[in-house]
Amino acid sequence: MTRKSATLILLTGTVLLAGCARNRDVLPPEAWSPPPASGAIDQPGTVPPPEPVGSAALAGSQQALIEAAGSDTVLFAFDSYALDEEARAILGAQAEWLVRNPGVRVTIEGHTDERGTREYNLALGERRANAARNFLAAQGVGTGRMSIISYGKERPAVDGANEAAWARNRRAVTVVVAAR
Repeated sequence: MTRKSATLILLTGTVLLAGCARNRDVLPPEAWSPPPASGAIDQPGTVPPPEPVGSAALAGSQQALIEAAGSDTVLFAFDSYALDEEARAILGAQAEWLVRNPGVRVTIEGHTDERGTREYNLALGERRANAARNFLAAQGVGTGRMSIISYGKERPAVDGANEAAWARNRRAVTVVVAAR
């Protein structure tokens, strides 16, 4: 490297550092360090957080469905696809939301716990998804807006080989797939 090149590089670095130092002088000293951890809002120069206005979920989204219905999941008893009172209440709230959002399409997933053969669990998962779809249809949701799929035991919600895990895996999940 020539002496001219080395001098040019050194000069360029000095100019850049000088420029950075000048920018720091533009900021007031209190901006150089993080704010105090007290969180007091009455300090000069602080702005209180905005008041919550409502849901942060996008209209027609999975999160909006969960907020409106309380859950996107209904649970089933062992070796059953019968809807209990809690499942009917959740599906009823889902149906109300779907009726208010006619551009939303959903897929209802049927799931089982890990016990039983793959074929048996796929069939049971399908019966669970159909039970949820039929309930939603009876509440006024168009069947053309709903599809079903059974995952059987292939997609557990929780891992574990105990009654608590199995109970959480026996479910039907309503999944928003599209909103117009």
